Amino acid sequence: MQLGTERPETGIHVRAAERDDARGIAIVHVQAWREAYAGQLPADALAALAVEPRVPRWAAIIEDNVTDVYVAEAGEDIVGWATSSDGRDHDRPATRELEGIYLLQAVHGSGAGQRLLDAAIGDHPAYLWMLKENPRAEAFYRRNGFERDGATRELRMAGAAVPTVRMVRRRS
Repeated sequence: MQLGTERPETGIHVRAAERDDARGIAIVHVQAWREAYAGQLPADALAALAVEPRVPRWAAIIEDNVTDVYVAEAGEDIVGWATSSDGRDHDRPATRELEGIYLLQAVHGSGAGQRLLDAAIGDHPAYLWMLKENPRAEAFYRRNGFERDGATRELRMAGAAVPTVRMVRRRS
């Protein structure tokens, strides 16, 4: 995929993030978690998520030279983001990790998620962690060649312990 291009039919543009995108990414981070994890995480924990503490964290991530960060924009608004790196796990099963990918519900089905995934990891072998029970995400990842590899762990999200599974794509 060529970055910096727009799909005319959706008006969504995907590009590498810049430091000034930190606030927009933080806004999407909070809203997308509220939309994606309603019913899976405690409602009060999701309601308590705040944008402001995430802004400096996102600015640091964008500038860390470790994590690749991409944004999807509709007009001037960030509507999604994806992050990838060489992997945070000591037993990583592939050379790239899709650390996160989130879109606002309003742009689900627009192709923005696919374009973010393509920007973040291309068609390279990669792995990711996702909630154990997340059928929409799992279907998306399976369409992109990922399969559960049997690894599990408990992760804390918004203060709640949640079971996660690892998915791996071994082809390139």
